[in-house]
Amino acid sequence: MADEIKAPKRSTRDVEQTRTHLEAWLREKLPGARIAQLGSPSGTGMSSETLLFDATWRDAGAERSGAFVARVAPDPRDVPVFPSYELAKQFRVMQLAARGGVPVPVVRWLEEDPARIGSPFFVMERVSGRVPPDIMPYPMTSWLKDASAAEQRALQNATIAAIARLHAIDPNKEGAEFLELALPGATALRRHVENQRRFYDWMRQGRSYPLIERTFAWLEAHWPADEGDARISWGDSRIGNVMYDGFAPAAVLDWEMAALGPRGLDLGWLSFMHAFFQMIAVGAKLPGMPDFLRAADVAAEYARLTSQRIDLRWYEAYAALRHGIIMARIHARSVHFGEATWPADLDATIPHRPLLEQMLSGAYWR
Repeated sequence: MADEIKAPKRSTRDVEQTRTHLEAWLREKLPGARIAQLGSPSGTGMSSETLLFDATWRDAGAERSGAFVARVAPDPRDVPVFPSYELAKQFRVMQLAARGGVPVPVVRWLEEDPARIGSPFFVMERVSGRVPPDIMPYPMTSWLKDASAAEQRALQNATIAAIARLHAIDPNKEGAEFLELALPGATALRRHVENQRRFYDWMRQGRSYPLIERTFAWLEAHWPADEGDARISWGDSRIGNVMYDGFAPAAVLDWEMAALGPRGLDLGWLSFMHAFFQMIAVGAKLPGMPDFLRAADVAAEYARLTSQRIDLRWYEAYAALRHGIIMARIHARSVHFGEATWPADLDATIPHRPLLEQMLSGAYWR
């Protein structure tokens, strides 16, 4: 089974050339800097490129060393997942989250000139820890799968607590207006969904995905009666974007989908993304982790921490829609790299199609 689940190709970037250019740039920040090695993590992530590197430099006559991570906007020729990558926004929201007590890496430098290494990027300090992998999916085999039920629940609740700390930040007092989507819509959620409609129109390139379009109609017909207040939404709030020290978050990562929106956005995505990986485990005839990150438990723990009670059903369906658009785009990238072909039924490019169809029928929540 391990041979059947492989990470799709993401980049054609020349690693050695990138190392040379990155080292020249780093010397402008750290005198005499040298990069010992440059690599990329393989277990998680499908969008921005992540480069890991160790560096040495001179400071006041003494040799120093450090471990860093560069987040790099993908090359447009490599069929990126999203139409744009606002690295300055990611840099700023991480600084804001840190002020609010959310564990994030220390961000060091932002470079918006694509000429330096071929794409804009920012650099942060590397945090030690472990991440639940996407490949192989963590409910199939991982340190988290092997943990006790109590340890899994501790990780679940600690992750929800980190999200609650993020949502506790007052966006009006902390200058978070840069996260507002400048799109039509009377509320933050209306603007968020409009942004997804535009993402879908950009992604499909003239093709039509009936299941995605049916889901947009379902969401409109079942719109939340009370959206609640707009908070800072992490966006890609899944445990594969968290580095853990033991079973507590050491670093919350991947902020490229951050925006202002209702609290349910992050909670629905957190629960649905586990359901997605659990679906893969069950499809492989493995038990997975059926009692982990269930929507009712997520909502109950969040309510305990914040006194905010949220019905997550609409937000789970919205998460499934958003993930469906992303996965259809990732399929297009696989076609570009010669790793896949286009099926006659384009809805087949959405791997969680059964879950989404169950949501539209209502069976998912019975």
